[in-house]
Amino acid sequence: MSALLQSRASGVHRRKVALLGTGTVGTALLARWARLQRASSLGDFDLQEVRNTRLRWKSAAGLDAAALVATAPAPAREDAFDAPALGEGGIVIDATASDDTAAQHAAWLAAGLHVVTANKSGIGGEFARYRAITRHSDRYGDSATVGAGLPLLRSLRELRAGGDEVIAIAGVLSGSLAWLFHAYDGMRPFSALVREAGRLGYTEPDARLDLSGEDVRRKLLILARAAGSPLEPAQVVVESLVPSPLGALSRRDVDAGLHLLDTPLRERFQAAHRLGRRLRFIARFDAQGARIGLEAMAPDDPLALGGGCDNRVAIWSSRYRERPLVIQGPGAGAEVTAAALLDDALRLTRRA
Repeated sequence: MSALLQSRASGVHRRKVALLGTGTVGTALLARWARLQRASSLGDFDLQEVRNTRLRWKSAAGLDAAALVATAPAPAREDAFDAPALGEGGIVIDATASDDTAAQHAAWLAAGLHVVTANKSGIGGEFARYRAITRHSDRYGDSATVGAGLPLLRSLRELRAGGDEVIAIAGVLSGSLAWLFHAYDGMRPFSALVREAGRLGYTEPDARLDLSGEDVRRKLLILARAAGSPLEPAQVVVESLVPSPLGALSRRDVDAGLHLLDTPLRERFQAAHRLGRRLRFIARFDAQGARIGLEAMAPDDPLALGGGCDNRVAIWSSRYRERPLVIQGPGAGAEVTAAALLDDALRLTRRA
């Protein structure tokens, strides 16, 4: 008898889990789930439902993640997701980027469910939504929303719990923009790098979502709120890298218009290079407010170091006033994000 069937046959109460979203992160989570399922490392979890905008896989007996593709799906549009059917203590894993889904987080928590998410629109949206969610913070797993599971939120919360005052935060919060500006040398067209980043899966299908800074805005809001600020989205000043003509194009015409990035970014690169500096897309929160944009930085600045898709975040506090606490590591990638989601689910339920 398989470990999965043995656990079901034992009569132990199972904790019901639903996964929303089967994109790159959701698919990576299913692969990780299957490995842990085979190793009997999932405790009392039962994957009851997996759905995306089109399809739904559901089984009251629990789905075998490794064989999910062999399970006939039903059209998801025929029925709405019934989160309360998971029962009190059930877990919703939100691997979508849907604002509509994030808008349900507080209600699911109020119904007694656990919510684990990589969706930044929950605690990175309007402050009223953030406040409604964090009333149930003991059942909300959000480490995958910023830094793909790097200990950013945990560090900020633990500093504050220990009586520390967070004075400022600054960092490279976008893995895709980190990769782009680490690779950009002013010779190769920036548009060519954007296309390469898309092929590697580093950017959204519409790269303007990354280049606009809107994704970074949500991440900075999440960090600033963890530091104790009631910051609203409109209070964050964002310098978009998307020229107006490129922003006005339809989705299908974006690729043909990426060349509009080349001249302005080459000029910014050359100006920085003449001063011996490096371009980095930086988010900052301090006593002067919150702002996001391209900066020319000294090569030895903590935020100018690192490479690849690494996020690099500096935290100044009453404890780290002269030299900041710097946290660095992979800030993008389906595997690390999926691992952070599962880690949160296991941590929250161990604590329950």
